[in-house]
Amino acid sequence: MESSKDILESAKKTLNTESQAISKIIEYLNEDFSILVKTIFNLKGRVIVTGVGKSAIIAQKIVATFNSTGTPSIFMHAGEAIHGDLGIIQKDDLILCLSKSGNTPEIKVLIPLLKQGNNKLACIVGNIDSYLAKNADFVVNATVDAEACPLNLAPTTSTTAQLAIGDALAICLLELRRFTSDDFAKYHPGGSLGKRLYLRVKDLSSQNEKPLVSLNSDIRNVILEITKRRLGITAVLEDSILKGVITDGDLRRMMEKFASFDNLKAKDIMSLNPKTIEADELAINALTIMREHNITQLAVLDKGKYEGIIHLHDLLKEGII
Repeated sequence: MESSKDILESAKKTLNTESQAISKIIEYLNEDFSILVKTIFNLKGRVIVTGVGKSAIIAQKIVATFNSTGTPSIFMHAGEAIHGDLGIIQKDDLILCLSKSGNTPEIKVLIPLLKQGNNKLACIVGNIDSYLAKNADFVVNATVDAEACPLNLAPTTSTTAQLAIGDALAICLLELRRFTSDDFAKYHPGGSLGKRLYLRVKDLSSQNEKPLVSLNSDIRNVILEITKRRLGITAVLEDSILKGVITDGDLRRMMEKFASFDNLKAKDIMSLNPKTIEADELAINALTIMREHNITQLAVLDKGKYEGIIHLHDLLKEGII
């Protein structure tokens, strides 16, 4: 393979092979799948997902997806299970075993041990006549015609099928649990997606300086306040009520408009009716307002009272943008 055309043809062939395999396993889904979903949904325990080789790697991904969408789950390597990891399993757990052949030595050793504990056993398996399938309480058929590998050796199509079925299980469970964006944020507090769903304006603005001047503050004090607070803006207040704001841009426009600044006050150059946001609003809403009005700062209010400034850089720093 030398040309770009050959490379692209190979890539397309792989993706077509795998997409056709997923289309085929859709037809294999039956009542066993539905009962398995309901059983997991009603579990008092956790889902113990196991496998060997590449199936073990897919099992770990399924565990991660389950946990992040509200289904408690733990990975157990089938090879390590007989060396102490069986202690992971508790009486109310369900075991989900992934295997292409369903006949590997590790699986044949593990299954009798699992059956002793009376735990329900489910499998995602590529051979429904295998030892694993015949001993499982729930069988999800993940049979594929061939691997995408031209040698038909490297697990490719078969692991893609396992992965897709795992995602289908997770989404069915998510919908049964009526899992919401708030729930998602609870499980993803450190990621940018979670921050979009839980981080409030006040969480960011409270970390900033709180620039403010009065209506009658002279221009020198206005410039010093903007410079000192390092936000490129200051609020203009009257009896703690926001009357306007002055930005770096307002100062530049003042220099173009007036020949002398000696007698100017804050009220003479401030922008009236500035864009504001309530402190309890989601930070992502501040970003929406900034984008709509092509600005980089918003005055933050708490029930009408000036509380501070949120800056575009605050959102950038948290990875919200």
